[in-house]
Amino acid sequence: MIRMTEPSKITSHSVPDHQPAAGGIAARARASVGPKYLSGLNPEQREAVETLDGPVLVLAGAGTGKTRVLTTRIAHILSQGRARPGEILSVTFTNKAAREMKHRLGQMLGHAVEGMPWLGTFHSIGGRILRTHAELAQLKSNFTVLDVDDQVRLLKQLLQAENIDDKRWPARMLAGLIDGWKNRGLMPSQVPSGEAAMFANGKGGKLYASYQERLKILNAADFGDLLLENIRIFREHPDILRQYQQRFKFILVDEYQDTNVAQYLWLRLLSQASSSFTSPRLRGEVDLQSKSGEGDSPQTELLETAPHPDALGASEARRDPVQDGEREKPPTKNICCVGDDDQSIYGWRGAEVDNILRFEHDFPGAKVIRLERNYRSTGHILAAASHLIAHNEGRLGKTLRTEDQDGEKVTVTGSWDSEEEARGIGEEIEQLQRIGERLNEIAILVRASYQMREFEDRFVTLGLPYRVIGGPRFYERAEIRDALAYLRVINSPADDLAFERIVNTPKRGLGDATVQMLHDHARKRRIPLFEAARAVVETDELKPKARGSLRDLVTQFDRWRAQREVTAHTDLAQIVLDESGYTEMWQKDRSADAAGRLENLKELVRSMEEFENLQGFLEHIALVMDRDGEAEEDAVSLMTLHSAKGLEFDNVFLPGWEEGLFPSQRTLDEQGRAGLEEERRLGHVGLTRARRRAKIYFATNRRIHGTWSTTIPSRFLDELPAANVEITESKGGSAWGGTGGYGASRFDDMEAFGSSYSTPGWQRAQANRNRGQGGRGGGGRGGFEEETSSFSSSPDFGSFSSRRRGPLTIEGELVAKSTGTTSEFSLSDRVFHQKFGYGHVTKIDGNKLTIAFDKAGEKKVVDSFVQRA
Repeated sequence: MIRMTEPSKITSHSVPDHQPAAGGIAARARASVGPKYLSGLNPEQREAVETLDGPVLVLAGAGTGKTRVLTTRIAHILSQGRARPGEILSVTFTNKAAREMKHRLGQMLGHAVEGMPWLGTFHSIGGRILRTHAELAQLKSNFTVLDVDDQVRLLKQLLQAENIDDKRWPARMLAGLIDGWKNRGLMPSQVPSGEAAMFANGKGGKLYASYQERLKILNAADFGDLLLENIRIFREHPDILRQYQQRFKFILVDEYQDTNVAQYLWLRLLSQASSSFTSPRLRGEVDLQSKSGEGDSPQTELLETAPHPDALGASEARRDPVQDGEREKPPTKNICCVGDDDQSIYGWRGAEVDNILRFEHDFPGAKVIRLERNYRSTGHILAAASHLIAHNEGRLGKTLRTEDQDGEKVTVTGSWDSEEEARGIGEEIEQLQRIGERLNEIAILVRASYQMREFEDRFVTLGLPYRVIGGPRFYERAEIRDALAYLRVINSPADDLAFERIVNTPKRGLGDATVQMLHDHARKRRIPLFEAARAVVETDELKPKARGSLRDLVTQFDRWRAQREVTAHTDLAQIVLDESGYTEMWQKDRSADAAGRLENLKELVRSMEEFENLQGFLEHIALVMDRDGEAEEDAVSLMTLHSAKGLEFDNVFLPGWEEGLFPSQRTLDEQGRAGLEEERRLGHVGLTRARRRAKIYFATNRRIHGTWSTTIPSRFLDELPAANVEITESKGGSAWGGTGGYGASRFDDMEAFGSSYSTPGWQRAQANRNRGQGGRGGGGRGGFEEETSSFSSSPDFGSFSSRRRGPLTIEGELVAKSTGTTSEFSLSDRVFHQKFGYGHVTKIDGNKLTIAFDKAGEKKVVDSFVQRA
């Protein structure tokens, strides 16, 4: 009998010392029988796919094929037999990305990808783990996942119970604080007292604890809990952590630069090879109580992990490995993180760019592979984006390159005001249409959402189709939320927030007094509202009519819940909408949108068909974050820069590159240099969305919340490379001295100011005029300074000629009117403010008044915003 030796067990001396010659017959023949999914990969991509052992960081720049690498790596693991589908943990940030990965895997492997239950978002996978071990979090497996609206309503109830003024201390503000604490992996007992004191005079921590306690009673969790409770379970139950460590042979993470502290901890726990090691802990966590008064928050940096006492003898467990100098690194499994430190733009919602910057420290021996070959943008666009981001200090460093043509240069266009900016962009879009460009391949990326209004107005005027990405979602409509509330109560009777939403919808004669009585009863008995309703209808506390309505509702829910076991969930939804009277309510409604609401309800029932049961559908609704666009309509896409990440268009317009707007002054004030670097990364993201054309705009004057302000071009403009940038004139009208298509400015013919002002603004303008420096380009506020601009050598800069004096006159007039004025109000005058109410003047500084308002306290306002009481 002949025995074959497994290839992996052949000794080194038995292998012939020969490799096929590069480009030879053997090499080409071997390549022809290789996996088809590897064909077409460049060397860096192929290295990222085939490096399966140990920690790997793939630094994938914009447009370098990141998604292809990630999906091909999974296909390679499966085809090589290194793991079964259920042994791969693949984490994405959006459901859309997860669906795309499954689709691509099906195409690569030749069949639909089945048996990959651990491919999904952080929250969907965390929710699945939490449902499996719900009892360890004092929950039932059918717990409800609350959205932001429900969180705020619950917190309002808690504030009311604590007699806290929710106008001074809004529930939404508390929801934001709690979400921030959960994003950093902090349970109520771990919140530093300095931070807890930020809300309601020190009651923030207590309210957080009460909120968590109330969630348990309601059998509910919010999005933060889906990971926070996972972390707590893993730390308190090492045996469960080991189960998942042993289950996942490979871990893959998409968009690693966008992870927050909680996601980071969750990954670090799972990425340790199953051994005797305990969970990592945050720096400062051990002595959090002793140092919390200082207001120090835990950092993302992790301490080395210590051996678990259960796996050691008693004497060894008492030893301090730190003092003995014996602390060793925990072993890590095959983890591959894909991301781009230059595209970390979500710091405002808890993302930590440091997570990707310190990957090699967290995972010793990690291999870093850079994908720098861009398949999206032209040479000039990539050069501009790379030159801009190179000004950041906190980055690992890479330079995007392309084998494509240089294409058109990035254009920078100045306009007189934001209205002209909108007109100019509208004109350019129409011109692109005339040369055959599709509207679907045109996008306008703004820094702040309020910039959109003027573009929308302009597009309506032009009859130009457009879509706003990030607008109201289908499942956020009032009628859909009402219908979902009925289904949520059927699924989980302890869902108080859903029950309260529909207890009197449609009208059943159950007003606020009845609801308050149910709340009081539920709070005293520590039971859900539904159970409180069941108890109250058996007493005489309610009037007969209200008692009868509430009894009928409880009976209906009991009947629907029984039908759930024998009726398809789509049929059940239709039954509930009909029997509850909700459909009839909208049928009787005579408003113009009633018909649309009924259609939406029909669409809701239809959307349930692709799910196996009611709970699966409700969980999908709670977790889905992506908005399905109207892809079939040819329209310009209008969105914020943050919403544009992951998208690409042939033509990208980037308006509003002005100091204070971009970079955002608020971000600079709150985060300093770190904020500036994130804003610069945002600019890098905006530029790299463009395939063929990137067009930057700035306005000298912009109306913000109804008030016109003079602006200065963004510092980022001088950080662009002059060789790759072209300066152009606005096509939107009288931009600079009336050179646009709308005729000359009415200020062009003015030879002198009409008044002999002695203000600083007038004197500065007069001095500029005497030096022959009329116009913004000659040192005036709000424009390029030719002496210092990196564009000064460009011949195209002549469009900002210093001989134009229109803007100069505007500046002199504006400054003169805004300085040196005296208010018509006097001390102690009684005044009224639209927002702050009544008060009296306590101090006058020019046209600025300090007013002691009766309810809002002391505020400083401009006198034009108040009137005599």
